[in-house]
Amino acid sequence: MFEKFVFSPRQIKNYFQSAGNDLRIARSSSVPEVIFVFTYDSLIKLAIAVCAKNNLRIKSKMGHHIELLQKLADLIGDKDIEIIGDRIRRKRNLDLYGGGALISKKEAEEYKNWLKKIFVKVEAHLFGVDKLL
Repeated sequence: MFEKFVFSPRQIKNYFQSAGNDLRIARSSSVPEVIFVFTYDSLIKLAIAVCAKNNLRIKSKMGHHIELLQKLADLIGDKDIEIIGDRIRRKRNLDLYGGGALISKKEAEEYKNWLKKIFVKVEAHLFGVDKLL
């Protein structure tokens, strides 16, 4: 599912900044569905950034989001990423492909707040500092 590829520091920074943009959208919204979708997108982009830092490029195939979440959990050393990330992924898929899913304000906020913590870990992994959050 992954192939070796050397990314430039600029490419890695761009992936991380794109994840940050999605998190900012999630943080600025009061609509649970918007918070949820942009939280998930940000998480996937963080996974892509961490993989890029480790010279791994994901191939777009069935199940590649699962693989990204697992790899992020392994590379960061946080198994909760795999567990909680998969819970978010399943709910997103139910909403997207299953005719909709109810996403409460509380649930969306919990996922968003969890992602903020992951963001700090990823930033430290990528850049060795905690500068954005």
